[in-house]
Amino acid sequence: MRLIKDFSYSSDLRKQIFSNLKAFERKRQPLKGKKHAAVAITICDFKDESAIVVTRRSAKLKEHSGQWALPGGRLDTSESAVDAAIRELHEEVNIRVPNDQVLGTLDDYITRSGYIITPVVVWTETREPEIIGNPSEVESVHFFSFTELTRTDSPNLENIPQSNRQVLSMNYLDDRIYAPTAAMLYQFREVAILGNKTRVLDFDQPVFAWR
Repeated sequence: MRLIKDFSYSSDLRKQIFSNLKAFERKRQPLKGKKHAAVAITICDFKDESAIVVTRRSAKLKEHSGQWALPGGRLDTSESAVDAAIRELHEEVNIRVPNDQVLGTLDDYITRSGYIITPVVVWTETREPEIIGNPSEVESVHFFSFTELTRTDSPNLENIPQSNRQVLSMNYLDDRIYAPTAAMLYQFREVAILGNKTRVLDFDQPVFAWR
């Protein structure tokens, strides 16, 4: 695994991320009555730099309305995590990717709301104007550049009285994205970009994300 220094959207970057993910020994978690979901960590070209597609969930949704998120959702019957992430990516933000654009996966993350989430890293050549949020699920679509993702003032770790684990968040422009989304973005940064072997399962989510 090696550090990536050039964040330009290129075939070389794609190969380096694929190599780092392949070298990483990901950990899966048993469901044990929890629901299985998958999210797409989608690398795209945004203003000549690589970026991750993130969304604000619609305020109309019953669960986690208005929160920062990665495109994704619960697995359908007999569906794999990769298939679910690809399907949800198209349904939520109009991005179609073939299976050969899947670069790898990261560790499963267990949420307080009863899900085990598998992060699936994908590469897309879909350009910004074509990336459109489905209004029934997505309030807005945003692009988290690699430069922003590797800010030295992220992540933030907070202690809360309701947990003996620290809550993790990532700075994004003048806002904060909290775990579970932040935990998966942080692990992507550490593993795929910086070439580390960082685990994130021990980081908690803020109380507002527990429901």
